[in-house]
Parts: sequence; C-alpha cells; structure tokens
Amino acid sequence: MKIIAVIPARYASTRFPAKLMQDLGGKPVILRTYEAALHTGLFDEVFVVTDSVIIYDAVVTSGGKAIMSIKEHESGSDRIAEAVENMDVDVVVNVQGDEPFIDAEPLAKLIQVFRDDTAGQVDLASLMCQITDENDINSPNNVKVVVDHNQFALYFSRSVIPYPREVNVGVRYFRHIGIYAFRKQALLDFYSLPMQSLEASEKLEQLRYLEFGKRIRMVETTHAGIGIDTPEDLEKARGMV
Repeated sequence: MKIIAVIPARYASTRFPAKLMQDLGGKPVILRTYEAALHTGLFDEVFVVTDSVIIYDAVVTSGGKAIMSIKEHESGSDRIAEAVENMDVDVVVNVQGDEPFIDAEPLAKLIQVFRDDTAGQVDLASLMCQITDENDINSPNNVKVVVDHNQFALYFSRSVIPYPREVNVGVRYFRHIGIYAFRKQALLDFYSLPMQSLEASEKLEQLRYLEFGKRIRMVETTHAGIGIDTPEDLEKARGMV
C-alpha cells in the first residue's frame, strides 16, 4: 500500500492573509508543517500543493517537494485531487498547512484504519478530539462532528451539535481536526462532484462527501494540535517552537 501526504497551501486567507508564510521560529509556517509531516516517517512521499509561487519557492528552495496547481480550486480536496490524479498511490493523507505541530501517533492511527479495512467500507478517515470548554463548543471557528456507534461521521457543523436541549445525558462534544486520509478514488470522485447546499452553507468541504454517501471513519485523539487561524494563534505557536 503506497501512502503519501499532501499539504494543500493557499496564500490567501480570509481571517489571516499570508498566514502560511508567517515566521515561526525562523521558518515559514508551511515549511514547519512540511518538515513535521516528513519527520513522522509514515509516508512514502510528502508534497505541498499550492496556487502560490511564493509558497512553492519557499518549499522547493529548502529542499522540499511542491506542486503548482493548474486550476483554481474551491477546496483543499479539489487541489489535492488534481495533484494526485495521475499518481500511483493508494491512500492520500491531507495534512493542513496551518497545523505545524502534528505528530506521528494520530497519523499512524488514520493509516491503520485503511490497513484494517479489508472489506473496503471506509472512504475517508479523519481525526477528532473531545472538547469540554463551553466557549470552544460554541465557537464557529471550531468545527464539531457527531458520529454513530461505529465511529462513522453523521454530520459536521460550525454550530453546536448536538444542541443541548437536555443536559446531563452523557453527550460528548468533539472538535474536528482537519487532517484526512483518503482512498485515492474517493478524492477523484469528490473532484467530479458538484458542491451541494450543506457544503455551501457551512463552508465545510467534508459535507460534500457525506452528501454523496461517502463514509468517513473518525478516530479520536487527545492530540488537538494548534491551527494557526489568527495572529493570536501564531503568537501561541511561537511560544512552542
């Protein structure tokens, strides 16, 4: 089974423009993320795929592997699908470019999902971590996920799900960590499918998979990582380098 990591990297960002090129301990955020993925030792190859010459040059001049997107893309999955369409790979792991503190353990768990899936029931796998702080649960910046008894995703939302109409019933809240592992075919299918209303409303690409019947196996982890979405996040990250 050939497994690669692909890091989609846009230069533009609504909340924090050029965040992937911000300095983090002497290196751009995107290079920190690339190196973290490489150093896990889990992948046959690691690539950054980007629409930005600035990001491309930052990776390549540091000895990394990068691919320039040919088309404009609405989502990271679209960008990755174009990049891997003609590659001979089985599983593609999408590492978010703004999460430089990834470690090997949760990624290994995602990959193991596919090694164990001899029946071919899983199209994608992704990570989630429990959240208990009320502000985290209510924040639209934290994407929440609910799962069934087999840990397959039922829905993702920026809203509070499930709604706590009744408290003290044992509900656990989970934040979705945007690291995915895909079967290559699931990515190619996504690439050819149109955006539907749920994805358009929530601005969450994983909803397109659910709307078209793809099965997403969620893996619980305690490694929440640090997503750099704001200047404040960057300052916290700098304290960890």
